[in-house]
Amino acid sequence: MSASAVSDSAVSFDADELIAEAIEQTGFDDFGELPYREGLEVLLQTYDRNIRDEEGRARCRQRVSMQLATRLKCENAFSTIPEYAEQRIEAPIFVTGLPRSGTSALLNLLVAAPANRGLLQWEVQFPDPWPGSEPGAEDPRYPYLVKALEETRNSDFAKIHFIDADTPEECVLLHAFAFTGVQLGFEIMLEPYRSWLLKQDLVPMYAYQKKQMQLLNWRNPGKQWMLKAPAHMWGIDAILEVFPDARFVWCHRDPQKVVPSINSMNKVVMNMYAGDCSHFDAGEIGRAVMEWYALSLEQGLAMREKLPASLFVDCSQAEFVADPLGVVQRVYAAFDLTLDDASRDAMQAHIDANPKGKHGKHEYDLAEYGLTRELIADRFAFYTGDPRWPISD
Repeated sequence: MSASAVSDSAVSFDADELIAEAIEQTGFDDFGELPYREGLEVLLQTYDRNIRDEEGRARCRQRVSMQLATRLKCENAFSTIPEYAEQRIEAPIFVTGLPRSGTSALLNLLVAAPANRGLLQWEVQFPDPWPGSEPGAEDPRYPYLVKALEETRNSDFAKIHFIDADTPEECVLLHAFAFTGVQLGFEIMLEPYRSWLLKQDLVPMYAYQKKQMQLLNWRNPGKQWMLKAPAHMWGIDAILEVFPDARFVWCHRDPQKVVPSINSMNKVVMNMYAGDCSHFDAGEIGRAVMEWYALSLEQGLAMREKLPASLFVDCSQAEFVADPLGVVQRVYAAFDLTLDDASRDAMQAHIDANPKGKHGKHEYDLAEYGLTRELIADRFAFYTGDPRWPISD
């Protein structure tokens, strides 16, 4: 990996320059009280140090520029639409667990019920209200996103993680506007961002997420918020500080299936954004991915030990595939939710319309990432050897 910035690149990752561009683009200059500057600078250092491909550098720079501009527009909305703060986010449910363990499939099913409110793809792309728009009005940017996503249907990424404009998405896409969290997922495998993030207090990040959710709820009201991200394993305590009545669904799966799958996804995302990544040691990245998610799991399970068991529902990926409505019924029963006929019918229709493998088969090779079954087994023995966790596949 590169040890220093790419000095001969035409693409600059200067924070002051990007901030000035965002201010000029939007006409706003208030980035809000919640912290962002330190994370911004570390993220830019990480891109500058590690990405050599010129088109990749340009894409990552453009992404940061968009994040800054969006944050400015959101802060303007917070100040000009004060009624957003009156929105109540009550007893949200957070789906978490290892990636590739069924978290997305479960969330998609839960959000199919009319009463449940997800964080949708178009909303994480455009969390700032269109100027002058009223609650419930269609965002004029929405149809352009629909068309853009339709053009990605045959991509490698779509086979791994299918999305459309109305698909529920991960909270990490809101966290990115706070310039913390896992960003696109590959940044946490690179320095200095990885080491920096491991030291952060996540409460400000979740406080920012709550403000964003209140603004989104003002735009399109919902009753029961359903959220998800494997990254929530890092922040159970922070979530409960910001959302004291939160509950959790924890998805489980054999790490032998998870680790190569998430490595494959990480590779695709790196190639999409960073471009040519041939200068990276694939084995080094592969082991970094495995270690990140092992640490995530250790952190999350340790936090659980201090909390009432009633806050959590556990399910295996195999159980969900075999009986998705059965898993939903357990979640509803545990959290005292009403599963009415309309919700049940909507969920069954979603199941019927989305059979496993509908969007293509995701294939991967463990050896490609410098890993072996033995390495994975040793690192996750703390998990696979604990009979409390349903990991059968």
